[in-house]
Amino acid sequence: MVNVYVVDACVGIKWYVPEIHKDAALRLHNPTYRLHVPAFFLLELGNIVCKKLRRGEISLEVSELIINEVQNVSLEWHQDEPLFPKAFEITNETGRSLYDCLYLSLAVSLDAQMVTADLRFYDALKDGDYGSKLLWIEDIP
Repeated sequence: MVNVYVVDACVGIKWYVPEIHKDAALRLHNPTYRLHVPAFFLLELGNIVCKKLRRGEISLEVSELIINEVQNVSLEWHQDEPLFPKAFEITNETGRSLYDCLYLSLAVSLDAQMVTADLRFYDALKDGDYGSKLLWIEDIP
């Protein structure tokens, strides 16, 4: 059985840096999982890497390694533009950021679950209309 997940950047960064929920995030590297991301994922992950570099949390070498390595992970990339209308609808329904709702829009379009480590986002939506499309990082099988 193949499980389909949409992965957000706050999960993806945990594949490379020691953070809380790193072990859970690494469970996604499973051959029975198909991982999907919007094209925006690389930009958002890159922004996280830049912040960590500026704060001195990672070195320049590590930051470059992350940016190169993430492009080699077995991810199915999706164009952002087709996801935008649904993402815009979700953000207006929920009051959450358009960035986060882009991932959720992809999950809806694929009839999949969005894996997130963003507790505020997860808690705000888990009991609503989109709750079945969300998966907390620690709940990855």
